[in-house]
Amino acid sequence: MSRCTGFRARSAAALLLVAGALGAGTLAAAESCDRECLDGFVDRYLDALVAHQPTMLPLAAGVRFTEDGQELLLGDGLWRTMRAKGAYRLFVTDVAAGQVAFFGSIQEENRDPAKGTAALIALRLRVKQRQITEIEQLVIRSEMAAQHVDTLTPDPIYLKSVPATQRASRADLIRIANKYFTGMQQNDGKGVYPFTDDCNRIENGSLTTNVPPRDGQPVPDPKTATSYSASWSCKQQFESGLLHFVTRIRDRRYVAVDPERGMVFAFAFFDHSAGDTRTFQTPTGRTVTAGPNQPWTWEIAELFKIEKGKLHQIEAILDRSPYGMLSGWSNWEDGMSSRARN
Repeated sequence: MSRCTGFRARSAAALLLVAGALGAGTLAAAESCDRECLDGFVDRYLDALVAHQPTMLPLAAGVRFTEDGQELLLGDGLWRTMRAKGAYRLFVTDVAAGQVAFFGSIQEENRDPAKGTAALIALRLRVKQRQITEIEQLVIRSEMAAQHVDTLTPDPIYLKSVPATQRASRADLIRIANKYFTGMQQNDGKGVYPFTDDCNRIENGSLTTNVPPRDGQPVPDPKTATSYSASWSCKQQFESGLLHFVTRIRDRRYVAVDPERGMVFAFAFFDHSAGDTRTFQTPTGRTVTAGPNQPWTWEIAELFKIEKGKLHQIEAILDRSPYGMLSGWSNWEDGMSSRARN
């Protein structure tokens, strides 16, 4: 008998004992997984990756696994190269849905056995009856970005609980987060942009909003600039209408929602169609040509901290993927759609 099969057999026997001792009505409670339990599954998963041993995990029959949008056999991909967990750890825990999402820094193997290669991971686990049923991970193999992220500490605001009387519903949290993707895709400078005044966005560990200009240079004027600036606020960037090079934001999957902390975690693809889409008019009527010269897709994992109905902090990790690529969790129609799904 394999270690995995033996574990399942022991787990099933234990649950039968619980049912007999406490009654069938309490069995569901015994199988449920709270925040601590779900977060613990992430560490168990990462520890199994480091050991290159999927059998260390309680896996459901038919468990699915994707890495960077590709369905793989469990034990392939990062399972062969993971070396150690890093210092950066950020969770979005969705107890109601039995899912947990995670941003973290990791170490992969290096040609030099004495060294590791830094990387980033976005991870989603679905847990049912204390077994993992789905595994989705995006691995960003940009060593410079990963080394930088590894030195950072997650903003304490992510851990701050929202007072019970101020908590938004799951549907409202997704609706607010989706305004970010919709506003960027429409790029008309006239959308509804629910940002706080001090909103910031971080991508692959680098601040991309409110960045002080270098050498004392003035902040560009959004009404006359020809490309958007990292010195602008979240709202100024959207109001400028200079994000047109993102032509489509699709396969928007809101996979983890945490109403207690006002957080939403999404996977999506940002398409840059290039060609004639590079030339467009800004909200002030200026004609601008900008963006990549070839078709380009970003595969992205993005989380949103929402306070009082507004986006306060945005954090993402992303990497280039083949243009038009799908996630491995959507059919073609949904993968090409810009509608919100959870």
